[in-house]
Amino acid sequence: MFGLLQAGGSFADYIKSFFEFAKNAFSDFNPIVDTIDILLLTIFFAFIFKYIIHKRAGALIFGIVICFIILVLASLFDLTGTKYILSGVFQIGAIAIVIIFQPEIRELLEKVGSGSINSIRGFGDGGESNRIQYKAIDAICKAVHILSMQKTGALIVISRNMSLDEIIHTGTEINADISDTLIRNLFYDKSPLHDGAVVIDNGRIAAAACILPLTRRASVEQELGTRHRAAIGLTEANDAIVVVVSEETGIVSVAMDAELTRNFTNDTLRKLLIKELIRGEND
Repeated sequence: MFGLLQAGGSFADYIKSFFEFAKNAFSDFNPIVDTIDILLLTIFFAFIFKYIIHKRAGALIFGIVICFIILVLASLFDLTGTKYILSGVFQIGAIAIVIIFQPEIRELLEKVGSGSINSIRGFGDGGESNRIQYKAIDAICKAVHILSMQKTGALIVISRNMSLDEIIHTGTEINADISDTLIRNLFYDKSPLHDGAVVIDNGRIAAAACILPLTRRASVEQELGTRHRAAIGLTEANDAIVVVVSEETGIVSVAMDAELTRNFTNDTLRKLLIKELIRGEND
């Protein structure tokens, strides 16, 4: 059908081509193979959409769709100049997309690869892993509750499937057993490690004073400070959960999947962490 648009076919040709394509597709339909094919494509495009919707690439994808709609209308109404220019743009579009979306494509592939490797690595040890995570959740919730009451700023990164090695290397590696006392001491304003994020990996305090990337999104609320922007920034490219305690208000927020949710209580924070970190809870 796209070839007809470039060739300047009539609207009747477009309709005829579409129905012929649909007829051939259904006549050759294999219930098992094609159903699996459709499901895989649906999962693939849903994953891509979920990933780019919070990225700058999302706006670019929207612009491409608008250009395609304009090209279709230009072909229908025989707008020669518009059709000629947009047809040329789409002919080199594949190369342009790879160049423009290079950072997003790299992040996406890293996310898929890291998630797969970590999922395979952790397969079969659900009981022990859950015990470790429950201990970590208890310590985090106790520490966050006290830090919130004291209005002590905090930034706690909790790993899930993706590696946080690059973030850990930006701070001071600790590799200590987790406890609420240690977490609170790390964020004590006289502590040399209080300025930055604490990373919790596999139920242990991996590092402190870590530097997180700030979000590139322009839609973030202006009143949010550096801690909140760093929390969102990390979760744009990583599946980690980031807990933020505001130094000004004591409000507890959680960043996850490039979205920031505010006003958590001790109870709601615990429920969220159990849901996201304990295997079997999502079921």
